[in-house]
Amino acid sequence: MSTADTIAKFRALHERAGTFIIPNPWDIGSARLLADIGYEALATTSAGYAWSRGKPDGGISRDEMLAHCAEIVAATPLPVNADLENCYAHDPAGVAETIRLAGATGLAGASIEDSTGDAAKPIYDFDLAVERVRAGIAANRALATPMLICARAENFLNGRKDLADTIKRLQAFEAAGADVLYAPGLATIEDIRAAINAVNRPVNILVGSGNPDLTLAELQAAGAKRISVGGGLARAAYGELLRAAKEIKEKGVFTYVKSAPPTPVLNNGFAKWD
Repeated sequence: MSTADTIAKFRALHERAGTFIIPNPWDIGSARLLADIGYEALATTSAGYAWSRGKPDGGISRDEMLAHCAEIVAATPLPVNADLENCYAHDPAGVAETIRLAGATGLAGASIEDSTGDAAKPIYDFDLAVERVRAGIAANRALATPMLICARAENFLNGRKDLADTIKRLQAFEAAGADVLYAPGLATIEDIRAAINAVNRPVNILVGSGNPDLTLAELQAAGAKRISVGGGLARAAYGELLRAAKEIKEKGVFTYVKSAPPTPVLNNGFAKWD
């Protein structure tokens, strides 16, 4: 399938009725397992990939992330949306360059965050945040086949629980031309519904440790177009590794094996991708 066909498939998922789930693999193996389960699209996770490299979230360079994106794109035929953090640039020109480079990897979508990566000032000022999104969108539209650009308002993930400002940013990103809008960290269905109702673009909702009791049915009723889990699956995988390793070390028992998939299940599943 060509990149243009993959992007068209991804766009169609956002245009059809209902809500779809876009899970977040962190390597080739997890991408292929998710594809086998039957998901229709995938999204990278900056945290999950960083952990797989033995680094904290935010510790990956742009070149490393773009190489990872290309690897996930090549792993399955599914459309892939990239978590590009703040596009590895503070200035709009840098954002545009990252989007241009991302477009060469075969991605179907890419995100632009308004978080700075600086704990002292975690969110870009409003005008700069909008200009950064506008620059990324312009660069995307200059590509032979534009991706879907997801603009992210990161207030809630950075301790700024300001719904009014978050909505203001989402509306400004929509006006700038974003295809998808995303405010990760919204915890209540009321806040989620308010954000969705305030804009006229598909909205991605993150379900994670801050709102684990939300259901697909609830989010679909609220109008969510797609649901992602960020680093949640990677945390679950690493959490089970830690639990099993501590069980061995501290108790001298090996009960974790009882819930692990048999080797032939994994071997047979991966063999079909050869």
